Amino acid sequence: MTTSARIALVVGGASGIGTATARALEADGCTVVVADRTAVDGVVPVDVTDEASVQTLFARVVDEHGRLDVVVNSAGVSTFGLMADLAVEEFRTVVDVNLTGSFLVVKHAAPHLGAGGSIILLSSLNGRQAGAALAPYCAAKAGVNMLTQVAALELGARGIRVNAIAPGLVVTPLTAPAMDIPGVEDDYLANTPLGRSGRPEEIGDAAVFLSRAEWMTGEVLDLNGGAHLMRYPDLHGHVMAAFG
Repeated sequence: MTTSARIALVVGGASGIGTATARALEADGCTVVVADRTAVDGVVPVDVTDEASVQTLFARVVDEHGRLDVVVNSAGVSTFGLMADLAVEEFRTVVDVNLTGSFLVVKHAAPHLGAGGSIILLSSLNGRQAGAALAPYCAAKAGVNMLTQVAALELGARGIRVNAIAPGLVVTPLTAPAMDIPGVEDDYLANTPLGRSGRPEEIGDAAVFLSRAEWMTGEVLDLNGGAHLMRYPDLHGHVMAAFG
């Protein structure tokens, strides 16, 4: 099947930022395919840590829609614990989903994209700001930043653009539990010059922009209300004060 609408694939699109991004791309005129590990009606199953699963996803999308124009990878997980206490399996899981998953999405998206194609990865404020007890997440997101730039170098000759969005505090199912800890949200907002958290829809709007920004590649777009200009909140301190 072929269509004149741009075909967009949002990986990790069943909730939070991914869902908002899928809706924004659809509002911009794209035909959107949503993939996620979460089993939800209308969502194509994928496990970003499994190369065969990722490869099958891309083949399916192109087989059903005839081509692919925009790919967004929003799949991500986190954990919390000081390095001295963190199980290596937990570290590997976070890195595998966030960083290896991004690598596999880029690897298997690239053969199906033509000139003008756009890959957008989701990084984080933690890609540039360290947070105690967030070692695997910080390391993985820093890796996503560099992966974005390397992929932009490698794919630029084919006219494929690779960019990333690095959000600050956006309240989603991933971040909501931390917001219930006394002092955490206040500390984030005190270190955000614009004084508020972001909305998932704002990340979706940025993804639409990057999907159309024809002379932008290798960019990691800080979208955090200016939080990258200040210090990272003492998340570990707040957790210890609340739970000991």
